[in-house]
Amino acid sequence: MNFNLPLVLVLATAITGGVWLLDALFFAKKRKLAEGKEPLLLEYSKSFFPVILAVLLLRSFLVEPFRIPSGSMMPTLLVGDFILVNKYAYGLRLPVLNTKFVDIGEPQRGDAFVFRYPPKPEIDYIKRVVGVPGDIIDYRNKVLYVNGQPMQKTTLGRYTGVGSGIRETGSLEHVEDLTGVKHATLTNPRSPNFAHGCSFLARGPIRVPEGHYFAMGDNRDNSSDSRCWGLVAEKHLVGKAFAIWMHYDGNRDGLPILGKIAWSRLGTLID
Repeated sequence: MNFNLPLVLVLATAITGGVWLLDALFFAKKRKLAEGKEPLLLEYSKSFFPVILAVLLLRSFLVEPFRIPSGSMMPTLLVGDFILVNKYAYGLRLPVLNTKFVDIGEPQRGDAFVFRYPPKPEIDYIKRVVGVPGDIIDYRNKVLYVNGQPMQKTTLGRYTGVGSGIRETGSLEHVEDLTGVKHATLTNPRSPNFAHGCSFLARGPIRVPEGHYFAMGDNRDNSSDSRCWGLVAEKHLVGKAFAIWMHYDGNRDGLPILGKIAWSRLGTLID
C-alpha cells in the first residue's frame, strides 16, 4: 500500500487551518471577554498549521526529495541515492490532483526526470528524457537513434559497481552524447537488445506525439522504461531531478552506519 503524503498534507492543512479560522470567526472574541482558556485542539492547530502549510508549499511547488530504489539509472544514480527534484521546472501543479495551473517549461531531451509510472500512477519513476514531441525514436543493437541519427557514445571500459551496484560489474560504461547533452550509460554485451516483455519499440521507430515523452534508463539493459510500457504523458510529470543530497546504502553489510554513507556523492549535481 502506497502512502499518499500529498493528500495527508492537504487534509492536515485544511483541518488545522479550518479549526484556527472557525475559532477566529466565532469563538475567540467571546472567549477573550470571558477570559477563558484556549482548547487543546486549537493550541495544536495554531502550532502545527504554519509548519504543515510550509511543508506542503515547499514540496508541492519548489523542491521534493526522492530516494532511488533501483539500479535503472546507473551509473548516473545509484541505489541508495537521495535526490532533489525541481517541482516548478515543468510548471506548477496542484497537489493531489496534479493539474498544471502555471506553465513554466517543458522537459528537454537529456533531462533526468521524475514522473508517475503510467501503468500505476501511484508509483514514482525516474528516467531520462530521450525523446520529446515530434522526435522519432529507435533503439537497435544497443544504439539509440533520434530522428534517424545515432547518438554517439564513447566507451570508457568495464564498469565496476560498488555496494548494491556490484551486480552490474561486467557491463560497459559509456559517455553518450544525446544531441549535445553528455551523460553516462551502461550496456551489457551479453544481454538481448530488448528484455523479455519490452516490445513497445521492438517493431521499429516510434514518433513521439504531442504532450508525450520517451523515457529510458541510463542502465540500458536493466531498465523498465518506454521501450517496455510506452510513453510518458504530460499529465504524469512530477519534476526535474537536479542534485543528490544524501547517499545511504543499507545493503553494504559489515560496515558501520557512517560507513554506508557515500560522502563523495553528497551535493553532486545530476547530469
